[in-house]
Amino acid sequence: MHMKAASNSGATSPVVSDHAAADPDELRWQAVIARSAAADGEFIYAVLSTGVYCRPSCPSRQARRDNMRFFDNTAAAEQAGFRPCKRCRPTGASPQEHQQQRIAELCQWIQRTEHLPNLQQLAEHAQLSPHYLHRLFKQTLGITPKAYTSALRQQRLQAGLSQAVSVTEAAYAAGFDSSSTLYNQAALGMAPASYRDGGRAQQITYAIAPCPLGQVLVAMSSKGICAVLLGDDPQQLAADLHQRFPAAARLQQDAAVHDSLSAVIQLIEQPHAGIKLPLDIRGTAFQQRVWQALQRIPPGETRSYREVAISLNAPNAVRAVAGACAANPLALLIPCHRVIRSDGALSGYRWGLERKQQLLTREARESADA
Repeated sequence: MHMKAASNSGATSPVVSDHAAADPDELRWQAVIARSAAADGEFIYAVLSTGVYCRPSCPSRQARRDNMRFFDNTAAAEQAGFRPCKRCRPTGASPQEHQQQRIAELCQWIQRTEHLPNLQQLAEHAQLSPHYLHRLFKQTLGITPKAYTSALRQQRLQAGLSQAVSVTEAAYAAGFDSSSTLYNQAALGMAPASYRDGGRAQQITYAIAPCPLGQVLVAMSSKGICAVLLGDDPQQLAADLHQRFPAAARLQQDAAVHDSLSAVIQLIEQPHAGIKLPLDIRGTAFQQRVWQALQRIPPGETRSYREVAISLNAPNAVRAVAGACAANPLALLIPCHRVIRSDGALSGYRWGLERKQQLLTREARESADA
């Protein structure tokens, strides 16, 4: 389901999709037809002829559309005189919620373990087959158990490097079985010894300039652009960068950065022109999957958080997708502003909803003129 931003250049209201602009009950009806487990918890439907209300995923025989009413929650359905279905039990936890709780408890157990477990050990603890656990884990979180434990190992390494006497000591404490494994899998964005020193050996150059959205900061490492930050105060932007790289060498003036800065400003003014710049993207395995998905959303279009989760084959990971959007350090280049709520409303833009609206309006206007 692709959604396009509104093309009214003078609009100040949230950008909505063609589908979201339609009758909301029609969208709910489509979810009931699909028996969408992903819609469980978002609304309840009731059947007039039986007086029963159900979850969207209820396997009961489907009622006619004109014999159906929709409610935001179970309380509203009961207030209207309907009673809960005995088959899907909408007043209790849904199968999806049970699944999420089971995986959440397993993740908590993993975090408490001294030595991170492999898939077989996880399966034994969860009393599930390795194949089923692998599928359930990925379906719930959008990443495999191995990717999750690898990210947790990396977090332990990052914490250990700031305290350990040596890199080797931190590596073994985090669960890496050799120094070569550490360098191949750590994904710190710099050498472990450099990370231990707060990025001291790494040079981060940056530049700040006015732009149509206020002020923009572009920072580069030796690998590529590592931060694009938006704001109103240049000093606050520089402070934000300092928090990200507390001990790195920082130079405000650099010709290469100014070239990239000009390209980013041009992207604001001409979003459909597109630019190709080397990026130094740092994040967890799941965050990077989300950010890659965002880069595939064309200018002038939007996706809901749920649509992004579905595109990653992780329909239950809507909140995790929202978290990855909020953690995005590369404004514009990773277009998290193109992700909106399912009802078409704007939410969750770390650089302000007004900027998000401006970006979408610009892209919509350019799409309409193309």
